[in-house]
Amino acid sequence: MNARPKKSFGQHFLHDRRYIDDIVRAIAPRAGDFLVEIGPGEGALTLPLLAAAGSLTAIELDTDLIPALKARAAEVGELAVIHADVLKVDLAALAHRHGVERLRIAGNLPYYISSPILFHCVEHAAAIEDMHFMLQKEVVDRMAAEPGSKVYGRLSVMLQLACRVVPLFEVPPEAFRPPPKVDSAVVRLVPLAPHERHDADPELLHAVVKAAFGQRRKTLSNALRQLLDAEAIRSADVDPRARAETLAPGDFVRLAKRLAAR
Repeated sequence: MNARPKKSFGQHFLHDRRYIDDIVRAIAPRAGDFLVEIGPGEGALTLPLLAAAGSLTAIELDTDLIPALKARAAEVGELAVIHADVLKVDLAALAHRHGVERLRIAGNLPYYISSPILFHCVEHAAAIEDMHFMLQKEVVDRMAAEPGSKVYGRLSVMLQLACRVVPLFEVPPEAFRPPPKVDSAVVRLVPLAPHERHDADPELLHAVVKAAFGQRRKTLSNALRQLLDAEAIRSADVDPRARAETLAPGDFVRLAKRLAAR
């Protein structure tokens, strides 16, 4: 029996077998993978992933969905369900607790909370092998945007400094129940290797990026005036007359390091 989607949880259940198969092929689960699914819903992705990997941990906030999910999974593989808000789950601790180095994460993320979930995962990127998410297409476009794009912004910079962002394919509204009012897309995120990661202070980096894009129509010297003056910006090899949307992610790293040196 199908569950009734709840607006309060932003639920849109994927049901189109073609796209389910496409997502599973993109993830390419292997026996022995420690898979974590965020928001399994009715189990459309859960069951084929579970069948391929043998075990899976699901993080689900809606208690009404959990009994049916466990029943459907009983003859497929070993399913562990964590009843929690994913933003309160320590993913690194989860990996450590199960004796694995890195998790593989997947999920059809509720649109209203997708950015906080992405940032939460990035905070634990060292414990993650890869991520495959279904998101609003507009969000995926922002995640992968390059400098100079109208949709390039804070999300683009912060994710690209932590991961390789690879948009995979789009998914139409009719693939869901109920159909959302927007198009969706699937994206792959692969955390950067240790030698590829930046070494700026995370809090200072966040402060610089937030301030720069908080007033994106202003020049950096104006947008960052509470943090860095024009001379300091120039000393980071960045033009203080430039606007945030023209800077590469690495430019923000240099600005954060300059802020740390003050």
